[in-house]
Amino acid sequence: MTDAVLVVNAGSSSVKFSVYDANGGAVHMRGQVQAIGDAAARFEARDGAGAPLDVPACPPAADHAAAVAHVLDVLASRSREVALVAAGHRVVHGGPHHAAPVIVDDRVLGELASLVPLAPLHQPHNVAAIEAVARLAPALPQVACFDTAFHRSQPPCAQHFALPPAITERGILRYGFHGLSYEYVAGALAALDPAAARGRTIVAHLGNGASMCAMDAGRSVATTMGFTPLDGLVMGTRGGSLDPGVVLHLQRALGHSLDDVERLLYHRAGLLGMSGISADMRTLLASDDPRAAQAVEMFCYRAVREIGSLAAALGGLDALVFTGGIGENAAPVRERIVRPLAWLGVHVDATANASHGPRITTGDSRVAGYVIPTDEERTILRHTLALLGRPAPGAGVPSSVGGAR
Repeated sequence: MTDAVLVVNAGSSSVKFSVYDANGGAVHMRGQVQAIGDAAARFEARDGAGAPLDVPACPPAADHAAAVAHVLDVLASRSREVALVAAGHRVVHGGPHHAAPVIVDDRVLGELASLVPLAPLHQPHNVAAIEAVARLAPALPQVACFDTAFHRSQPPCAQHFALPPAITERGILRYGFHGLSYEYVAGALAALDPAAARGRTIVAHLGNGASMCAMDAGRSVATTMGFTPLDGLVMGTRGGSLDPGVVLHLQRALGHSLDDVERLLYHRAGLLGMSGISADMRTLLASDDPRAAQAVEMFCYRAVREIGSLAAALGGLDALVFTGGIGENAAPVRERIVRPLAWLGVHVDATANASHGPRITTGDSRVAGYVIPTDEERTILRHTLALLGRPAPGAGVPSSVGGAR
């Protein structure tokens, strides 16, 4: 029997999990409960080599607590193989007081629950998963790892809004998100291209949620998301940066309620809102509908603009890295973003880009461009083991980073 760590990533309608060897970091199992809240909720799991496991079917999972309970039941049934020593959780928002991962107690759990209004698509489910583990396995230590923590290294001028101090002091700040992904990519880049990692890097985490981070020697200097995950780039169902006057106009002149505006900004904007077709970049790239083409064009245009802004904050650029579902897999999107950046010294290699790199820029490109698959769960594992006082495994850079795939 092997000591193991459970890593939980609770999303809006799913609970993804990984089980790692607490000593060497090897993956014992990965899986997820999908379609939570639906009678068709389903559970799937694979072993460390990716082979499907014969596991009990999931009963209708009414909520995230029920989904977590099923995961724990499955792991209990395999107790001859693994013994859980801790659970690590992805928590989207840590607020102004959490600049590093923390062992969860009642006080911390209350603080995380108070942040639900700042990340309503994510935080309630993160908290529900922690509460479920605490109820079902009260002796199991739990660690919360925050997407916002990585950005606390930014200077005050990058974190503050131009608002009166009395408001800033109440936690109204530019927090930034996707920090667990950025932390992993920073470590992977250091293994792949140490010189670039020591310099000025922009990482583009492009997926259904999308943001970018400017790093100087692996530390966050600026990022595109702000107080909430609504800011910055165009996303699957979120439109990114928006003149706040639009929100005032929607309410005052067009009669939209606060709930109407919230639904619009979180669920009916972005790629889905513009195209009227889908929030999935794959669907839009395959479509001949002009609305799909317009949505893709705006996604790439806004990305190019933000790279220019972040490069200015860095005072130049040495490396550009793509990660996330779109960043790792959508070669046409990467090319549309990189080609307009020739003025920065970024020159795409079409063949390398089509095969997803890892390097996607030409040999004479002054700025190195890479595709690095992210692994937020391994970042959570390392932090969880560190807080338990156990040696953390290496960065776990996937083999695909070391050569063409």
